[in-house]
Amino acid sequence: MNFAVVLLLVGFAFQGSQASSVDPIAKVLQMIGDLQGKIIGEGNDAQKVYDEFSEFCEDRSRSVGFEIKSGKAGVKDLTAAIAKEAATADSLNAKIEELSAAIATDEADLKAATEIRAKEQAAFEAEEKELSDVIGTVERAIGILEKELSKGGASMMQLQSANSVVQALAVMVEATSLSSADATKLTALLQNSQESADSSDEMGAPAAKVYESKSGGIIATMQDLYDKGEAQLAEARQAETKNVQAFEMLAQTLNDEIKYANKDLNKAKSALAASAETKATAEGDLAVTSKDLAEDIKGLATLHQDCMKGAEDFEAETKSRAEELHALATAKKIIGESTSGAAGQSYSFVQVSMSSRADLANFEAVRFVRDLAQKHGSTALAQLSIRMDAAMRGNSGDVFAKVKGLISSMIEKLLAEAQADATEKAYCDKEMAETETKKADKEAALEKLSTSIDSMTAKSAKLKEEVATLQGELAALARAQGEMNKLRAEEKGAFDVNSAEMEKGVKGVQLALKVLREYYAKDDKSHSSADGAGSGIIGLLEVCESDFSKGLAEMIAAEESAVNEYEKTSKENEIVKATKGQDVKYKTKEAKGLDKDTAEATADKAGVQEELDAVNEYYKGIKERCIAKAETYEERVKRRTAEIAGLKEALSILDGEAMFLQRSAQHTLRGARIQAHA
Repeated sequence: MNFAVVLLLVGFAFQGSQASSVDPIAKVLQMIGDLQGKIIGEGNDAQKVYDEFSEFCEDRSRSVGFEIKSGKAGVKDLTAAIAKEAATADSLNAKIEELSAAIATDEADLKAATEIRAKEQAAFEAEEKELSDVIGTVERAIGILEKELSKGGASMMQLQSANSVVQALAVMVEATSLSSADATKLTALLQNSQESADSSDEMGAPAAKVYESKSGGIIATMQDLYDKGEAQLAEARQAETKNVQAFEMLAQTLNDEIKYANKDLNKAKSALAASAETKATAEGDLAVTSKDLAEDIKGLATLHQDCMKGAEDFEAETKSRAEELHALATAKKIIGESTSGAAGQSYSFVQVSMSSRADLANFEAVRFVRDLAQKHGSTALAQLSIRMDAAMRGNSGDVFAKVKGLISSMIEKLLAEAQADATEKAYCDKEMAETETKKADKEAALEKLSTSIDSMTAKSAKLKEEVATLQGELAALARAQGEMNKLRAEEKGAFDVNSAEMEKGVKGVQLALKVLREYYAKDDKSHSSADGAGSGIIGLLEVCESDFSKGLAEMIAAEESAVNEYEKTSKENEIVKATKGQDVKYKTKEAKGLDKDTAEATADKAGVQEELDAVNEYYKGIKERCIAKAETYEERVKRRTAEIAGLKEALSILDGEAMFLQRSAQHTLRGARIQAHA
């Protein structure tokens, strides 16, 4: 049997028992490679954890940032709402004060008018009672005189001999025809009539004798007193009727003003309460919003600190892991370069006697690597198999060591590529994720800014439109007030002229009545006067006096009502003007603030757009670097892992054959020594 075949059979026979007895150096290199793979795996796991942590930081930071921005906007809106309600409250308080003052004035005027009316009514009732008594007394006296005159006799003689009406009354009292009380009243009435006559004489009226010594003179005098009493009573009653009407009109006007003013006052108080409630609610919301905003700002600062610390820790871990891999690679390289000779002397096969076995092992390893290259389509492994074959065929030096060195170098190269690829993958994942997050953030910020700009522009335009409307209403109010002022002045001028003419007419008619009444009341006229026509004229004049007085009272009442309506409307216009003026001021200020915010947001939008353009440009480059590859990262990891496993298996083949040949060499040498000693 061929010796090589015998060696091969022996090798196969001892292969199971020799699998665990490998080259210690090779075992160390294998352990280093395994540790490198483990560290790379830990790095990949740590990268995934950090990516998730980084994504959490980005999401949370963006969310808190939006909350802070919303909180600031909320604080601004609530502050503006509080200022608006404060201005509204000031306007309503001013309106309430004005209405309260107007109500108090109207109530005081009504109370004073009521008191005056009560006094006028009491005076009228007293005057009416007194005049009624006087008229009754005069009527009784006339009846007594007519009765005595119709009798004749002593009483008639005494009456005719009386020099005055007073003496005639005294005669009637003595004759018990008239009571002393009635006589006293008539005397007083005559004296008052005399004084009035004297006054009329001073004014140029014709004098009239109170008494004539003829038989019918005292009756005529009494009749004149009776007529005057009736006229005075009618005049008093007419004046009382006018006073009642004027009071009722004034009271109705004041009551209406008080009623509507109280209605407006209640509305203003309700509006003030609602404004106070709204302001209190806004202040409460402002306190809560401000507190939440402070907490969000504090939380964002804490989040930034935690995320920075996490990033620093990850960077330190990555750096430490890279240092460990570098140390392992350096140690592996040093072991491979510095121990190949010693390992060859300590663990190599006896090449003189076992060259065939080594050749078989080397060729088997070459074939294994070549098959591995074909299986995975690896050019590097194909080139390695060629270099391994060349090393074996060179047959110079330690072939095992050279072949193992080639395989170990390839494993180190693959591990280094795996580390670099993992680093590149982590870099790509991190950069892609961060870039996509930034891109999404910028796009969201751009969209939000666009929406905010559109909203603020629309709101500003609406406010400006409302301000223009309010200014138009204020201008219309000013024109209406001006027209009302002009109309009031014209009405006042017309009232002054017309009321003066009416008063003049009333006084003229009253004076004419007095003259006519006194003239036609005289009995000593030198001609036959037209008493009937005079009575008709007096009656017509009395009707004119009543009409003129009534017209004057209605004119005064109408003027007072117009003045009250003018003042009431003017006050309402002042309140409306103040309220709308405050609205114009507030809305103009708010519109300017919105325009300023819009300009700032537009500038921010331009900045964000520039940042988004830069992010898109960078994103395009990173995609070309990280995505545009024929083989995915997972496929490369799978292929490289299989290649490394295959190379390690090739090393195991070589290590197993080396251990077998080493032991065979030791046995052979021991036998040679025994034979030599023998």
